[in-house]
Amino acid sequence: MGLIDTHLHLDSYHRRGELPAVLDRARAAGVEAVITIGTATDDWSLYRDLAEASAGYIQYTVGLHPCSVGEDWPAQMAQLDAFFTEPGRRRPVAIGEMGLDRFHLPKDDRQAAARLLDWQRSAFDAGLAHARRWQTPVVIHSRGAFRECVERVDASGVAWRRVVFHCFVEGPDEMALLLERGGWASFTGVLTYKNADAVRAAARRLGWERFLLETDAPFLTPVPHRGKLNEPAYVALTAAYAAELFGIPLEQLAETSTRNARQLFGF
Repeated sequence: MGLIDTHLHLDSYHRRGELPAVLDRARAAGVEAVITIGTATDDWSLYRDLAEASAGYIQYTVGLHPCSVGEDWPAQMAQLDAFFTEPGRRRPVAIGEMGLDRFHLPKDDRQAAARLLDWQRSAFDAGLAHARRWQTPVVIHSRGAFRECVERVDASGVAWRRVVFHCFVEGPDEMALLLERGGWASFTGVLTYKNADAVRAAARRLGWERFLLETDAPFLTPVPHRGKLNEPAYVALTAAYAAELFGIPLEQLAETSTRNARQLFGF
């Protein structure tokens, strides 16, 4: 059984000197590859270095997370093209994560919240333009902004078959919109949470044939380890839960989700 964790963040493990052990546990759990996701310029180069040292086990992306967007977003985005043009260096497999996040906007300063949201929109549009130019997949972060994210992708001209909404926590109606367009969704350990009935309904609406797995580690740890730090080995727990949800053998879920990941990200 080979699994791919399509979305995680390796920087904290690297800083603490824990990355080799974390990856060893992932391999032991059947994880055959991971994609570490860029959130700002301070992790892009680290992730490229890790990918180049990993003999294909680690893939990486570059992107500006909406919660990393500030007034300097144009200067950060201006550094993105170099990761696709520098000779002899490993290229990213996608642009992202990027998108819109209303949840983390200031609650006590409406003017500041509006300004930040405008910057998020501009940075998101710029990231989509980069993705269209480089013909690369897009990893979208959407929190309280699903329909607007869909509208902005629609307007961008990016091919929906190369778009994934990571950590899908919307319901079946939103999944239907995504499926109409031919987009992708990936699921974290949230799928295993007791209060996630809408997420499970969305997964059923998607179906196992287009399923993608992720941990978003070190966040969103699946049951039974919820409350502890997440890690890529735990993608196997979400896979096992999803297989039971769909009523199919775990090996079938693993094979299909891994094939989907390689098809989407092209490695």
